[in-house]
Amino acid sequence: MKLPKIIMTIIKEEVVYGAVAHLKDTFIDTQGDNMEELKFNIVEAVNLAFEDKGIVYGISDITLKPDLHSFFDFYKMINTKALGERINMDRTLLKQYINGEKKPSVAQTKKIFEGVQRMGKELATIQYFF
Repeated sequence: MKLPKIIMTIIKEEVVYGAVAHLKDTFIDTQGDNMEELKFNIVEAVNLAFEDKGIVYGISDITLKPDLHSFFDFYKMINTKALGERINMDRTLLKQYINGEKKPSVAQTKKIFEGVQRMGKELATIQYFF
């Protein structure tokens, strides 16, 4: 059986991470103190919402869509200066987007996340020999 597609929007709130999804006739909402707890709670909330249909999801079956602030708050190790240089974006502007001081366009948001994904793919191809 093909699982219904679920996209959870993740937002960093004052002290927790929140996640919401709007489906045709279902609203799913949960939160967690950190991203690992949030992922666990997302799976629980989604499976509870689909319990009556006998559908079981894993975290890999759910699309997580964080806003910029949430993403960079969780992945603090990403160097914004280096990222800005890689995607040809002013560092100050990138920081303003990340801190929520300015709202990026859809095109700018896509450019930022595509840059992060390219970096991740590059890192994933590195092989270490010991």
